[in-house]
Amino acid sequence: MKKARKTEENELRPEYKRSDFTGPLIRGKYAKRLRESSNIVVLKPEVAEVFPNEESVNSALLSLMELAKKTTRLKRSSGRSKARAA
Repeated sequence: MKKARKTEENELRPEYKRSDFTGPLIRGKYAKRLRESSNIVVLKPEVAEVFPNEESVNSALLSLMELAKKTTRLKRSSGRSKARAA
């Protein structure tokens, strides 16, 4: 079996030519912008086993958000109303 030829790290693939690019080649030019605009979330393996796809994750989180909104709207009485009623 032949060993694969190691290419230099800064070497372009054979199908590209430097003349195809107008400006200087800069590694990681858009990395910061991608990191800021991306909303990728990595789940722990045990969580990923329970939720097989993004639809199930979104459904569960939306249900949790609705439940949180409903329960935070409830107001508890301070106890003063009970004292006045007696």
